[in-house]
Amino acid sequence: MGMEHPVASNTIVDVLEKVLDKGVVVAGDITVGIADVELLTIKIRLIVASVDKAKEIGMDWWENDPYLSSKAADNNTKALEEENKKLQERLESLEKKLEKTTNQLNTTQTN
Repeated sequence: MGMEHPVASNTIVDVLEKVLDKGVVVAGDITVGIADVELLTIKIRLIVASVDKAKEIGMDWWENDPYLSSKAADNNTKALEEENKKLQERLESLEKKLEKTTNQLNTTQTN
């Protein structure tokens, strides 16, 4: 008695492998209207592909989303820290200029 392999599972695996390798795009629009007046349009675009295929076609949004990538979150934090540092330096510079101007006005008024 030989060992039997289910044909359907091999077929499903093959189809899934091809879909992930090549990618599949499903697109559709849903429009809600009353009396020929369009009230709402929902555009639906779904792409099913492997990560490698998605990157190959230029889709890598998950790498830059701080909610999905710790690397993106670290980069976002570093950018915010750098911006904060620059703003602090600018504020200190403005405060010094303001103090200098105030001192000059006070000196001028007392003379």
